[in-house]
Amino acid sequence: MADILEKYKRAKNRLILLDYDGTLVDFTPVPEDAVPSNELLNILRGISSKPNTKLIIISGRNQIDIEKFVGELPIDFIAEHGAMLKKQGKWQKQNIDISEWKEPVLAVLNETSSFCPGSFIEEKNFSLAWHYRNAETGYIQSRKLIKILDSINSSYNFKVLDGNKVVEIKSDENGKGRAAKYFVEQGDYDFILSIGDDKTDEEMFEFFLNHPEAITIKVGEGNTMAKYLLESVDQVIKLLNRLL
Repeated sequence: MADILEKYKRAKNRLILLDYDGTLVDFTPVPEDAVPSNELLNILRGISSKPNTKLIIISGRNQIDIEKFVGELPIDFIAEHGAMLKKQGKWQKQNIDISEWKEPVLAVLNETSSFCPGSFIEEKNFSLAWHYRNAETGYIQSRKLIKILDSINSSYNFKVLDGNKVVEIKSDENGKGRAAKYFVEQGDYDFILSIGDDKTDEEMFEFFLNHPEAITIKVGEGNTMAKYLLESVDQVIKLLNRLL
């Protein structure tokens, strides 16, 4: 912690990339309930107001959720794992085509949901997500679902993400690693902090593996390519608070 804070203070140009669910806010049974606290909003607002500090929230959520939860912040956003970017207050769609795989994958998800009470499908612009946090047999069904998706993927171009109580399907053309690369190339940063909790964030951690200025932190348990670990959202908030 002391080393991170010292590097942060010495840096002349900072980039901070933060995941949302499981990193800035705890998971909730219903995704719409993952509302940020006023404390968190004030911390993020304070960090983003510091000179030569670029703060970006990089999430798998769609831009509607991002706007609802943290859209009031004067920062840039990455939504749907990089398929949507918000720069200087304007959303930009990336050139990603999901027309080939969306309908057949959606059919598989609907069939899986019919066998798994409590699960539900989240349909986004450029990705699909099958949530099973509230399903008693969710984990067992998720293993079957992943096998089915893997079996049909040879005919399409999508990626399956085995997340925290969720199976996400997105185009192989986009990801948090590519999105992070885009922003890194926009500035000459001598301090980069990247924090996330899920397998979707591993692409971002992998991109930063050989970046000497990058500090990567995984939140929670599990194998990771991040350099450091934090146990909980509360610890992330405490770290961010010390950056003020």
